[in-house]
Amino acid sequence: MDAVQAHPLAELLECPPTTGHLLNSSAQILNFEAGQTVFGQSAACLGLYLVVSGQFLRKAERLETRLTLGPARAGDLLELAAALGDGHHTYTLTAQTAGSVLMLPIEALHQAFQSHPPLRMQLLEELAREVSRAYNACLASRAVKARRRSSASARPKNSPQPGA
Repeated sequence: MDAVQAHPLAELLECPPTTGHLLNSSAQILNFEAGQTVFGQSAACLGLYLVVSGQFLRKAERLETRLTLGPARAGDLLELAAALGDGHHTYTLTAQTAGSVLMLPIEALHQAFQSHPPLRMQLLEELAREVSRAYNACLASRAVKARRRSSASARPKNSPQPGA
């Protein structure tokens, strides 16, 4: 499991001072009130996001089904897939509480990739860890649901239901 642990942003963005300066000087702090949308699914990705404060909620629509992907909290790096992929957001991010995010603009990120190519690989590795963590969470969720189903079907038909 150590391989799938999230890595600190400073470690992920380890790069030469000139590239670091480019990213630092272009970074923007964006503040949001509860209920405000940070970005919408399928919209053009403007950058890579780091939650600084507050709590945000990720939601997506897939195959005409609305899914809640979970919360994002301080320290979470968001939208690696969009920033490294086709440039479109993969979900909608909404502030649940007042909070702020640090955005590294996509143009600066692309310039950083040009000046220091290993940075792209570092972020791709973090994306792989993110996918692995999500996969493990899905497996755990399925295991819990399967146990609930099997214990419910094992109960005699005339026995009281839990919580009844």
